[in-house]
Amino acid sequence: MDADKDLARIAGAIAEPARARMLCCLLDGHARTSTELSVVAEVSPSTASAHLARLKDDGLLVQLVQGRHRYWRLSNGDVATALEALLVVAGVPRAPFKPATPTRLRQARTCYDHMAGALAVELHEHCMTQGWLADEPTTGDYALTDAGTARFAQLGVAVAPLRALRRRFACPCLDWSERKPHLGGALGAAVLQLALAQGWVKQDLDSRALSVSARGRRGLAQAFGMVSPA
Repeated sequence: MDADKDLARIAGAIAEPARARMLCCLLDGHARTSTELSVVAEVSPSTASAHLARLKDDGLLVQLVQGRHRYWRLSNGDVATALEALLVVAGVPRAPFKPATPTRLRQARTCYDHMAGALAVELHEHCMTQGWLADEPTTGDYALTDAGTARFAQLGVAVAPLRALRRRFACPCLDWSERKPHLGGALGAAVLQLALAQGWVKQDLDSRALSVSARGRRGLAQAFGMVSPA
């Protein structure tokens, strides 16, 4: 009965130019800080905060907490689909995301005890697409599906001992450079140790960077069933 009011409310949230710029900026799937979005929207940080609060209250955005940092992204795929449709009607092109992270670190690096960077983000997306990981709505962590358990067992990853550790088993960790999640937790750490043991990646002695050879790429692709890792 209140569909018209709900539609008007959402339309009103999108209709403000600064908020529309923020939403369009987030369509590429990369999370951004309120400071970055204030620059995109061409408003002050305090005004941006008010706009972001409105978009969050209306269910268009969610906030991600990563340590002491706060990031924003679209709340779900339905929001992205609606915005895409409006952009088609408006005939407005979108600019691609351009990270400023040095290439060597952006490709692959360590994040605490697990793997980060473009390679880790693609591995994470592949695991989700294959249905090996499932969201746990109540905790924000991941559950390993039966298919995922079988796959990681094939790779030589002992899942039971990882579950027994006094730490999160598997969880999304927002990537610093890609602004998309990679796999964290005990399972993420196990994947990094597997990649190191197999020689797919090598740890730099003086930085967090991980070098990935052509042989390593082929090994990862074969092990995870990926067409072409990042």
